[in-house]
Amino acid sequence: MDRKLAAEINKHLLDAAAALRRADRAGQKLTSEDERRAFIELLADVIIPLHFELLRTLYAEHPDLEPPHEPPRIVSTLRWEKVALPPTITAADIDAVIFDLLKPRLQKMAKVVGEAFMRFQAQSIPVSDEIIAARIIALAETGRIEGAGDLRKWRHSEVRLP
Repeated sequence: MDRKLAAEINKHLLDAAAALRRADRAGQKLTSEDERRAFIELLADVIIPLHFELLRTLYAEHPDLEPPHEPPRIVSTLRWEKVALPPTITAADIDAVIFDLLKPRLQKMAKVVGEAFMRFQAQSIPVSDEIIAARIIALAETGRIEGAGDLRKWRHSEVRLP
């Protein structure tokens, strides 16, 4: 494929990726947990091939088109041992939400933290995203879940069920 056509296709694919991110944010507003989960799973069926097949194939042939990668940064350094939970919630409550979100395939740490945070917000339970992340890290350190990468860098690490 010539460079000019590749650049045009790349622009359209990146526009599609941005539109899918907006659709994902809108889908997070669905009030039914079942609807929201079904929507997210269907959306993943589109997003994953876009990023991991179409764009990777294009960038393999034209690496100069690939956008610069965001340098990994630590989002949170909170350790589970330092967490003080509100009296209305337990570690088991947080674990239940985390395990409900995890799958056998790897998912971005940021996605799992964000979805768990939204669930707690929807129930008016005061649990921060940092507390959720600290719990995920603790679960990975004890082998109850698997992590890939530095889990403190939410956008550059992944988690899954063992």
